[in-house]
Amino acid sequence: MDAADFARVCGYTGDSPALLEAFETIRRNGIAQARHDHFRRKAVIDKLKQSEPLFLAAIGPALSADEAIEDTTRFIACWRNMPRWRQQRRLPDLVRVRFEIHG
Repeated sequence: MDAADFARVCGYTGDSPALLEAFETIRRNGIAQARHDHFRRKAVIDKLKQSEPLFLAAIGPALSADEAIEDTTRFIACWRNMPRWRQQRRLPDLVRVRFEIHG
C-alpha cells in the first residue's frame, strides 16, 4: 500500500504532496510501533512460559489457564473498544490494580 492508498483509506481525498508524505510517515511509524509493541508483549509471554509461579500469579483468580485466557480476551476486547480518552482516564486504575496484584 503506498501513501496515496493509505491516505484514501484514512478518508483523505486530496492530493497535497505534503499531506501524502505525512500519511506515509504515519503509516511507517505505525507499523514500526506495532512491531515494537508486539515484541514487547511476546517477551512478557515468553517470561511467563518459563516460570510456573509467575504464570499462576498472572492468571490470578482463574481456575485454569483456559479461563484466564477467556478473561483476558474479554478485557482486551473491552479495552480496545473504549474511547482513547477513557483509556487514558482509566490507566491509573490499571496501574494501581497491577501494583496490588504483583506487589
